[in-house]
Amino acid sequence: MPDQHQNRVQWVYSSKNNSELTKRYDEWSKDYDKDLTEDFGWTAPKTAADFLVKHIRPDSIVLDAGAGTGLVGMVLAAHGFQNITGMDMSKGMLEQAGRKGVYAQLDQMTLGEPLEYDSDTFDAVISVGVMTLGHAAPESFDELVRITKPNGFIVFTIRTDVYLNNGFKEKQEEMAMKKFWGMIEVSEEFQPLPVGEPDVKHQVWVYQVLDY
Repeated sequence: MPDQHQNRVQWVYSSKNNSELTKRYDEWSKDYDKDLTEDFGWTAPKTAADFLVKHIRPDSIVLDAGAGTGLVGMVLAAHGFQNITGMDMSKGMLEQAGRKGVYAQLDQMTLGEPLEYDSDTFDAVISVGVMTLGHAAPESFDELVRITKPNGFIVFTIRTDVYLNNGFKEKQEEMAMKKFWGMIEVSEEFQPLPVGEPDVKHQVWVYQVLDY
């Protein structure tokens, strides 16, 4: 894998704030698919989407939160999903996602901030590669629960070390204790970047929003 691609990933993840992160994703957007899929072997979109489709029907209203260039949307579309909204902080990434032709709607918003969706809008939310350091914080889950219909599903990937050490474990357990959601399943650890970063391990988490 060329060093420039490795360096580009580190450059994005070293962003100091959301404004800088957005600008760097805008700049990366045209090369993102090649860097992640060809040079890193990025498998998380398919792995997470395969978990989601076990629990919902293809006519479900789905939010791809942190959609990036639309790799998750492509997997869902291959399963017959058509009512997918893509949301991302980066206009450049959303432009690339739009070219894939799999989203019914694309919105520029930022996870961790109030989202401009009505409560109980989506049958399911999927978020891949976003719940991590320098990106969406554990508090992002509050808004995802709000905009998901009762009994709807929230599926996301997270690095195992970030889950344990950066407040996600505590937040997820707190929300379960308060009966905002219940855990349906969690995957075994897997390598989402087997070529570029084989030591990095992720898990897929599946929660169901509780009707309270």
